[in-house]
Amino acid sequence: MAVAPSQPQRIVSLVPSVTEALFALGLGERVVGVTDWCVHPAEPLEGMPRVGGTKDTDVEAVVGLAPDLVLANHEENTERTVRALASHGLTVRVDYPRSVADGVALLAELHALGASDEAFERVVAPARAALAAAEAARPAHPVRVFCPIWRDPWMAISGDTYIHDLLELCGATNPWARATRRYPIVQKTEVELAGPEVVLLPDEPYAFAEGDRQELKRWRMPAAREGRIHLIDGTLVSWYGPRIPRAIDTIRSLLSSAERA
Repeated sequence: MAVAPSQPQRIVSLVPSVTEALFALGLGERVVGVTDWCVHPAEPLEGMPRVGGTKDTDVEAVVGLAPDLVLANHEENTERTVRALASHGLTVRVDYPRSVADGVALLAELHALGASDEAFERVVAPARAALAAAEAARPAHPVRVFCPIWRDPWMAISGDTYIHDLLELCGATNPWARATRRYPIVQKTEVELAGPEVVLLPDEPYAFAEGDRQELKRWRMPAAREGRIHLIDGTLVSWYGPRIPRAIDTIRSLLSSAERA
């Protein structure tokens, strides 16, 4: 692959969280194309050229935008797409954050594409500070947490995920941390035996809703007995970037009631 320019002027982002970060850093004017799933920030993205989904990207559409840098993600985008873009001579940079620290580092790398010092203080510095504060305040007794990312079948998260690291940073322990699959399939009885004290139901990639929360309230586990099953904004646990400080504050707050019990 070609070497990425230090100050790219035409960027195509194939990663929703990266798109949001670019705009937060004041680099939105350089973005010339995004995926159908790039929805934040909403108003600036109105009318923006779309290049298909994250998994079914229209390679020819990307090529037609003549970007000098394409930003992709190892998990969200396919190897086939990355290889196809590279075969057209495009510079593709693939990120793969699997921890909050990785997410903060990526934010700093995006800033280095040409953002201002003011943008660093407004976006990158708070994320670094939030990470450092959370690392310094890890509780002595972590809370058992079930945070499914899918149902039918139910799927949990392993330790090899960004979500796991964020939850652990906020004071959680993940019963499926040692699973061999990144997103292990779990059964109701297995979840009940794990005894989660808190359940977090994100609205993406699976759109968990009130009906799912009501169903889980009938399961035999501390989270159900104590009323600690929460519907949450899925971007908080899976979008690395400007949302990191709010994600830490929100998740930490949801876990704190169980820590005091």
